[in-house]
Amino acid sequence: MKKIIYFISLYFLLLTSCKNKPDAGSGETDTPKKGTIYISVDESFKPVIEQQIKVYHSSYPEANIIASYKPEVECFKDLMKDSTRLIIVAKGLTKDERAFFENKLSVPPQYTELAYDAVAVIVNINSKDSIFTIADLKNILSGKKSKTAIMDGNNATSSVRYLQDSILRGASFGKNVVAVNGSNAVIEAIKKNENAIGFVGLSWVGNIDEPKQKEDLTKLRLALIECVKCNEKDMFAKPSQATITFGEYPLARPLFYIFKDDANGLGTGFVNFMSLERGQLIFRRSGLAPAKMSFLKRNGKIKEQE
Repeated sequence: MKKIIYFISLYFLLLTSCKNKPDAGSGETDTPKKGTIYISVDESFKPVIEQQIKVYHSSYPEANIIASYKPEVECFKDLMKDSTRLIIVAKGLTKDERAFFENKLSVPPQYTELAYDAVAVIVNINSKDSIFTIADLKNILSGKKSKTAIMDGNNATSSVRYLQDSILRGASFGKNVVAVNGSNAVIEAIKKNENAIGFVGLSWVGNIDEPKQKEDLTKLRLALIECVKCNEKDMFAKPSQATITFGEYPLARPLFYIFKDDANGLGTGFVNFMSLERGQLIFRRSGLAPAKMSFLKRNGKIKEQE
C-alpha cells in the first residue's frame, strides 16, 4: 500500500514539474517577479528609467533588469535583431515597422505611451539669451544664426530626430550644430560655454529632488520657449510637467514602450509596473507627465462644526 501511495505521489510530482518547465522554444525563462531580461532604452530617458528599475528591483529582489542606454535607432536595431524583447523610445511603430514585426513574429508587438517627456533647451547660467521663439530655434539649428548648438549625439538620437522633424521640417542642420557623447556631455559642455545652447531630455534636468540635477541647475538654466498653442500672444514656457500637460511647452514628445513577447514574464511585469500607479508616480516625480494615470490636484473644503 505504501509503495502504491509513493508511486502515485511521484507521478503527480513529475506531472507538475513537466507543466511548470518552460517551453524551450517559447523563450519563457522568467516570471513577472524573477529572472533576467535585457532591455534597450533611449539614452535621453536614462535618469527616469534607472529610477523605475531601482524601485522594481527593491520590490522584487529576484528580478534582474539589465538596461542598455543607447541612441534611439540602436534600440530599434536591437528589437529587429532579437537582442531584446523590450525597448523604451520616443516613438511608436510606423505602418511598415508594424508590418515587419507581424510578418517576422507570431505575436504582433505591443506598444503604447507611458509618459510625456520634452526636449529641454538649456543655456549657461550667465548666458544673455534664455528666451527663444520657434523661429529663433530654426535659425540656430539651420545655421542662419552662428550660435553653437550642442546635441546629444549624431543623427541616431531621438532628440536629433525630433528637432529635425519638428523644427527644421526635414532640412539639414547647420555647421554650427555639434554633437557630443550623450546627454550628460551636453550638460557639461553648456556649463562651460556661455554662448552655446543645448538640447537634452527633460528627465536629465527636470528633477530638482535629484542631487546632481539640483547642482547642475546652479550652473545652467532652462530656456523659455514660445508657446505656439496658447490663446494669448507672446507667451513663453519652460519645460515642466504642467506645461507639457496643458500643451504650453512646444517641444513635448511621448515616451513609448515597445514589447514583443506574449509570455507572462519579467518584461510583462515591468511594463505593467510602469503603467500602474507606482510607476506613473515615478514619472511624475521626475518631472514628466504620466500618460496612464491622472494625478490632478483637487481642492477640498471642510466645514467646521460650531
